[in-house]
This record gives sequence, C-alpha cells and structure tokens, in this order.
Amino acid sequence: MPRFLALSARLLVTLGMVAVAIVVGLALWDYYMQASWTRDGRVRADVVQVAPDVSGLVTEVLIADNQVVKRGDVLFRIDPDRFALALRQAEAVVEGKKATATQAAADYARYLKLSDAAASQQRVEAAQAADLEAKAAYAQATADRDLAKLNLDRSAVKAAVNGRITNMGLRPGTYVSTGHGVMALIDSDTVRVEGYFEETKLARIHVGDRARIHLMGDDATLTGHVESFAGGIEDRERTAGSSLLASVNPTFAWVRLAQRIPVRIKLDGVPDDTRLVSGRTATVAIESNGEPPHVSLFGAVRGALQGVAGEGGTR
Repeated sequence: MPRFLALSARLLVTLGMVAVAIVVGLALWDYYMQASWTRDGRVRADVVQVAPDVSGLVTEVLIADNQVVKRGDVLFRIDPDRFALALRQAEAVVEGKKATATQAAADYARYLKLSDAAASQQRVEAAQAADLEAKAAYAQATADRDLAKLNLDRSAVKAAVNGRITNMGLRPGTYVSTGHGVMALIDSDTVRVEGYFEETKLARIHVGDRARIHLMGDDATLTGHVESFAGGIEDRERTAGSSLLASVNPTFAWVRLAQRIPVRIKLDGVPDDTRLVSGRTATVAIESNGEPPHVSLFGAVRGALQGVAGEGGTR
C-alpha cells in the first residue's frame, strides 16, 4: 500500500508538471505570436524643413538650437535693407508708369473728340494702342512692386508650425539660397506613437482600441487609442525593370517572417515631465475588446493559469 501511494504521488507530480509545461507553452505562444503588443514602437512627429523663400546673407538669427517656437515667430532675417531698396525702386517705377498711363489715356480721350478732318483714323488707333500699352506697363509695374513687397516680408523667415527647432547651426553672415533647408522644425501638434505590429496580430487590433505606451527609460505609462493603420509598406521582392514592367525576385525564402505594419496611436495626454523626443523607443500594448494584453511573460503565464483554473472550477 505505501508503495502504491508513492507511485501515485509520482504519477500525479509528473502529470502536474506536464500540465504546467503545456500551459506555459501555450502562454508563450500567445505571448510572442498572438498578443497585441510590441516593443518595436517609436515616437514620431512631422518635420518641417525650414527653408527661405528668398536668397541672401543672414543678418540676424533670433532663435537657438532646441528652442521651442510658436507659429509666426521670426526665426532669422535675410538682409532686409537690400529688399527695402528693391521695394523703393519698384514703387518709383510704378509712379512713372502711372504718369505715362494717365497721359496716354488723356491723349486717347482727346483724339476721340476730334473730327475725322482733324485726326485720321490711324492716329486715333495709334493713340488707343499707346493707351493700352501704358495701362499694361502700369499693371506690370504694380505686380513687380507687390513682388518686391512680398520679398521684403519673406526676408523675415517665420515658423510655419508650433514646435521645437533642432539641428540648427545657422549663424549671421551665412548665405542662404531659396528652397534649401537650413534647420528642422519638429511639429509638436503632430507628435504621436507608431507601433510596428506583426501582420499576424492585426486581427486583434481595431481603430479606437485603447493603447498603453511605455517609453524606454521612463516609468510612467502613457495612454492613447488606435487612430489608423498604414495604407501600405514597401514590397522588397518587387522592383521596376528598365522596361517599366514588374521585376519580381524569383527566389523564395522558406522561412517567412511576418511583415510589420505601422499602427498610428494618438496620445490622450502627456505628463509635463515626459519628454516626447521624436525617435524614442516605446512598448505599445493594445487593449483588444476591452481586455488588456499580457505585456510581460509572467502576466501571460499567470493569465493562462487563471484561465485553466477557471475552467476547472466551472467543470
């Protein structure tokens, strides 16, 4: 009898260990393959390349690297004296063209009042043409003046969005060219988190699901919700050939890794002491169907064991 009890105890222990191993194995599979969480998340924001609309020498820099700016703040100025002189010159041309147009209009009006004996039809038509040319020249001069005024305004380069200046090394005396970026402006109104989820996990993620974000190096937990999914990712197996036809890689990898799809997370709120630096690494966990995912291996095993215990109690 004691021997039978000992064998029974060993059998029960063995069966218990096998059951625990199965539960742990299933928990590991769900944790790594199915649970809607990922460590591959990034803080992202739109980046505005600050580029001048006019060329010239920088005379004044009003901001510093990593400074927070608001939309409309002047960042730097480009030789405003030169553009002010160009505006004065354009205004002088406008006055001259205006006087010419006024004289041409008066001459044409006088020719119209003359009889055919005093002025031929050819002289009347010539006066009309001179009037039209003077008006066109005046309109052209007015447009040139407005362009000179616009260039003067654009010589003060302003922030297009709210955000933070970064990677700025601009100094007075630097010559800048139209359309060439001189610094980056991080748009603070577009800061979000993007989680790169395996395509096998997308079925558990829906627009509007709540999300929990842990930034690497921070203990605080940020909250947000799923805003959208990426519309497409790059197909590395397909390129465009010289004839513009599809060129598909003829080889096939037997081990197919799940593609990672960017999922955009809109943050609900950010504590004041949290630094949302674009590019920071984040762990993103999605609450599917109102149930928080197991974001740790211990949590996954505990959840699986609780599930098994619950089924056993129900039975």
